[in-house]
Amino acid sequence: MTEAVVPVLPDPAAAGERTALHSPATPGAAAVPPRGSAALRTEFPFTLPRGYVDGEGNVHREGVMRLATARDELIPLKDQRVQENPAYLSVVLLGRLIPRLGSLTDVHAGIIEEMFAADLAFLQNFYEKINTDGTSLATTACPECSHEFHVDMGSRLGE
Repeated sequence: MTEAVVPVLPDPAAAGERTALHSPATPGAAAVPPRGSAALRTEFPFTLPRGYVDGEGNVHREGVMRLATARDELIPLKDQRVQENPAYLSVVLLGRLIPRLGSLTDVHAGIIEEMFAADLAFLQNFYEKINTDGTSLATTACPECSHEFHVDMGSRLGE
């Protein structure tokens, strides 16, 4: 009787390589995701406290901000407006990180600079929060009883 020779392939996970789903070892077996492959959340919804008012009078409050990359933080430093006025950095940076605001899909620094101060402050805090710990949750405490609880900074403020 002859035995079938089955080649043994190296396990890419054992070699430290990142892989997609491993193929099932036996037909019908479920594929198992590699260890430590939790999905990374890169976009976070938010609601502006006031809202951006466009040229036609439409108010845009609901939006999405994505996580910043190193490139996102470096490119604005070359912007002439930022070189002339370093305070403009957050305006240019936020214009790069918001892919959608209401029905607007072309959000840029010009839109950010036309926002109310309360909305700009909200976006600056939101940027800091999601890029520091990857969540839009903030911990706060009741001023009366000191009970700590989480608040989603992406939800509607004051509602």
